[in-house]
Amino acid sequence: MNYDGDFLRLLEESGQWPCGKENLPSPVSSPVMEAHGTTVIALRYDCGILNVGDRRATVENVVMYDRADKIIPLDDYTLLAISGSYARAMEVVRYLQQAFRYYRRSQLQDISIEGKVNEVSRAIAANLPSALQGLGGFLPVLSAYDLRNEEGRIFFYDALGARFESAEFGAAGSGSHRIRGIFDYIIKTKGPFREMSLEEALAEALVLLDIAAALDAFTAGYEKILPVAKTVSAQGITTLSDDYLREVLARQGK
Repeated sequence: MNYDGDFLRLLEESGQWPCGKENLPSPVSSPVMEAHGTTVIALRYDCGILNVGDRRATVENVVMYDRADKIIPLDDYTLLAISGSYARAMEVVRYLQQAFRYYRRSQLQDISIEGKVNEVSRAIAANLPSALQGLGGFLPVLSAYDLRNEEGRIFFYDALGARFESAEFGAAGSGSHRIRGIFDYIIKTKGPFREMSLEEALAEALVLLDIAAALDAFTAGYEKILPVAKTVSAQGITTLSDDYLREVLARQGK
């Protein structure tokens, strides 16, 4: 059967998609303890998109892990920054990676940015029944480099899978609500993020993450464990080293 590169249809037809109604968890008398990750930030800079995320994963008010990687490549030019249920988010990441490969191999071309954005929306929507039961809820920020138009693009989502494109920044996780207005303040006082160099954008992202950590108990700063930082640009995806992050912090007097 020809699925026109639609990996989700293939899984649904074969009964293997794990987020369908038939796979809903049964109601339980006691809550399931699942790890959650926050906070992730995406900023445009002059050559692409910068993603920064703290390393903390929590279960209620307990720090379960302090070296979680919440910024995951989906392909050579796409990053997904995840917040919320870590287990379900990683499950969806694996699905999206396979979906993009399946499309490329079956259609003999890469999936478009519009196609990538729609696949993330479909995955969030398919997960809604579980999220409504209080399990597996997550919200991502997608960053992609548009090779055709030579620009980075940022998309964020609501719990129903509706997607929105941001011209400058995106953020998700509990700490993101605390710093929402600071993004606009930076733009008004220092100019658009898309006109900043990588070092300038990274310095701002680290300050934003530090403020989020000060205001949100679930968010880690950079004093104990440095955050993960990755870029997507015309050169592909790059992971910024801890040494580079320390250099930027040192130049900022941190």
